[in-house]
Amino acid sequence: MLIDCGFPAGELVRRLARAGREVSQLSAILVTHEHGDHIRGVAACARQFALPVWLTAGTLQAFSGQGIAGLSGLNLFSCHVPFPVGDIEVHPFPVPHDAREPSQFVLSDGHRRLGVLTDTGRATPHIEAVLSGCHALMLECNHDLGMLHDGPYPPALKQRVAGPLGHLDNDSAAALLARLDTSRLQHLVAAHLSTKNNTPYLARSSLAGAVGCTDSWVQVASQDEGLPWREIS
Repeated sequence: MLIDCGFPAGELVRRLARAGREVSQLSAILVTHEHGDHIRGVAACARQFALPVWLTAGTLQAFSGQGIAGLSGLNLFSCHVPFPVGDIEVHPFPVPHDAREPSQFVLSDGHRRLGVLTDTGRATPHIEAVLSGCHALMLECNHDLGMLHDGPYPPALKQRVAGPLGHLDNDSAAALLARLDTSRLQHLVAAHLSTKNNTPYLARSSLAGAVGCTDSWVQVASQDEGLPWREIS
């Protein structure tokens, strides 16, 4: 499954090939929310590759003017109700973010669990409960608070990014991670890094400190290079 798609079809194909995968192997697109970097390519790719799309009613409403009209294979889900896509159980969960009805996901085959959290202004007890015990985690490390404060963003944007409906900073992501059961964790990925307000070194260091691993064990998903294919054993 593909979680979000901010790229045009050609770029999606290239990035899948870089990971040793093909579009024909995709079964569905899961949409977290309607911000452009997450949905810009969803409608075109779903139409071109005949992929069903799963999203919340709020996201669909906000997404309606961006090419989704007339798209077949639209499926609505509640942030509180798991649903199957093939052999995978998708467990959506709500997050505090400045979107209409945003969601993040835990994916499971009944034995292994992958947790994905890329856009939330803060951690909640429900987020902690859902992500605890995962075998692999992709966590947002959007910014370093010091870099954001001293960086080039205008004051209003700085306030939005660091606010309760914005994005997780490195320290907040690490604090969330430290509260989780990580005894089964095989993979840890820092994601959604700002190119202006963060560095891979700072993100790695924060997450590594939370679980007591070496910095090199934490993988960083970059905007340009993405992430090598990973498998949960």
